[in-house]
Amino acid sequence: MLLQKERKCKTCRKMISFVIQSVIMESKNYHEDLTHIRSMMERSSRFISLSGISGVFAGLVAILGAVYIYFVLRREGIDYFAGNSNVFSKDLVCEMLVIGGVILVLALLSGYIFTAKRSREKNLKIWDQTTKRLLFNFAVPLVTGGLFCLGLLYHGMFVFIAPATLIFYGLALVNASKYTFNDIQNLGYCQIVLGLVSFFFLGWGLVFWTLGFGVLHIVYGLVMHRKYK
Repeated sequence: MLLQKERKCKTCRKMISFVIQSVIMESKNYHEDLTHIRSMMERSSRFISLSGISGVFAGLVAILGAVYIYFVLRREGIDYFAGNSNVFSKDLVCEMLVIGGVILVLALLSGYIFTAKRSREKNLKIWDQTTKRLLFNFAVPLVTGGLFCLGLLYHGMFVFIAPATLIFYGLALVNASKYTFNDIQNLGYCQIVLGLVSFFFLGWGLVFWTLGFGVLHIVYGLVMHRKYK
């Protein structure tokens, strides 16, 4: 009788152990399933192919462009860091606009190349509904800011262009951040703050441009690359 009871107890313990292990395994599988579902939902609702390297490259291009503009000003006999009020000729303004356009094209091109490469590596689509929503939300403040800056340019208010571009660019990043990494939002806030600060230091737009489009992009790119590589 005692042997039978011991056998029954052992059998019960084994059954209980088996049930507990099964519950634990099911719990682990359930957790893994939830994680997988969350990952799929994030992929479908957020553009996660942005490359940090593209931010670094865009920042370097912006800094090189700022340095080039500085030497263009020196060529025209303008010492930018002297703190004097300068009147720019129409040809000089047009030349700086062309330089700015080239910098923008190079930054966008590098962004596309590195993002497309990252998408292929992760086997993700680069063009879908999320991408369209991202670009639309990014473009609305950016285009608005571009038209606003053209108005400033038309009226000869050159000193306000740098602060305005930083602020509207920051707003564009914040507006688009809900469709991609949250880090984009932080970068946008930094650009907005930098633009607001530059309003109190009119005439130093090239410095703030370099900090915003150059240094901040490089820092953001390095953080993104390290965080999401």
